[in-house]
Amino acid sequence: MSIQHPKPIYRITLDGKDLTSSIAPRLIRLALTECRGEDADTLDLQLDDSDGALAIPKRGATLDVAFGWEADGLVDKGSFKIDEAEYSGTPDTIAVRARSASLSAGLGKREERSWHGKTIGDIVSTIAKFHKLTPKVAAELAKVAIAHIDQSQESDMSFLTRLAKRYDAVMNVKDSNLLFMPIGAGVTVSGKPLQVLEITRRAGDRHRFHIAEREAYEGVRAYWYDSKTKKRHSVLVGGEDNRNLKVLPEKYPSRAEAEAAAKAEYNRVKRGQATMSLDLALGIPELFPEMPVWLSGWKPEIDETPWLLRRVTHNISNSGFTSLCEFEMRDDPKAERHRTRMRRGGQ
Repeated sequence: MSIQHPKPIYRITLDGKDLTSSIAPRLIRLALTECRGEDADTLDLQLDDSDGALAIPKRGATLDVAFGWEADGLVDKGSFKIDEAEYSGTPDTIAVRARSASLSAGLGKREERSWHGKTIGDIVSTIAKFHKLTPKVAAELAKVAIAHIDQSQESDMSFLTRLAKRYDAVMNVKDSNLLFMPIGAGVTVSGKPLQVLEITRRAGDRHRFHIAEREAYEGVRAYWYDSKTKKRHSVLVGGEDNRNLKVLPEKYPSRAEAEAAAKAEYNRVKRGQATMSLDLALGIPELFPEMPVWLSGWKPEIDETPWLLRRVTHNISNSGFTSLCEFEMRDDPKAERHRTRMRRGGQ
């Protein structure tokens, strides 16, 4: 009796025209990398053009992609604007790189602005409106007041990324929404809990766990300048014994902003003390950055740690459909081991 192997499926459209059937016999590789916000999500296609019948696609054209398993159906992964194309040989191939459509338009243009006496909610809403996006800001961040911050010859994308880093937040654009929310919150902007996924060792192909003592800072110090007294002050998060501290180089305009920056860096340090990468032999199309995860079947240090998906790269080729996951520690002392096993591709 023959063994039934799970079959990956996908759909690709170019400017609204479904090209799946014509691409299928030519597809060498489809790869989608989904990021947390530091970079745009990136779609890569490599196609066989040994017969010379393909045209080089135009930059600016829109690709829509969905993929999954035949037994479970397609998962929509969004729209992407082509910004790179390469024709090479022999054998002749055409490679296409496209980035998140919403991130491709306008957000990379340099601006000159100063923000004074504004909340994060005010800033994100203003920028979102300028780019015809809908602001989605977590309530606890929306009300945070910022005394003063300059945006000097800096794109809105770069500026918002910098602002998000200062407050340990993730900034991204999804489906015409400008998102700004705490990293590792475990909930959507509307407050709905994210599904917690359990991944067992038998679902993996290769793994790499890494822990580094050099990242084990006990606290973070940040400095701020009081314009009234003309004096420099500092705040400390963690590290009560003043040992093994990380000191931030930037000088902040208020105590609140210095404290927020120190807390954000302290959280990043804790999350980065241990990392885990895992190549899933059978890809999970529903995976996306910020999804909380439990791992099971490895060493106790791994299985007992709540993890956060930081980055995922989905790959579809003649070899099948795999997902390469990159995790960092999830700083959630209340994390409960509620496990939801995703079953995909006939698992």
